[in-house]
Amino acid sequence: HSSVMPEGTANAAHPPMSELQVRDLFHLWNDALATLDSSKVAARYSKEGVLLPTVSDVPRTDFDGIKDYFDAFLLKQPQGEIVE
Repeated sequence: HSSVMPEGTANAAHPPMSELQVRDLFHLWNDALATLDSSKVAARYSKEGVLLPTVSDVPRTDFDGIKDYFDAFLLKQPQGEIVE
């Protein structure tokens, strides 16, 4: 857990993302979920990405770990939804 909020990390080289950009990224990720292909979902994460899964106590810190998580999770055929 970090107490630094994303808004505090923006700078001239990396301005804050717009709500539209965030929504577009979410839809790309959700579309990857819909394929039920764990490799496609894992590819949506950056090489330095960290997944703190909702149905596992094990943080995933690389492509193989993230793919492994989604191998099992995609069996539930999840779909995300933006509610606000």
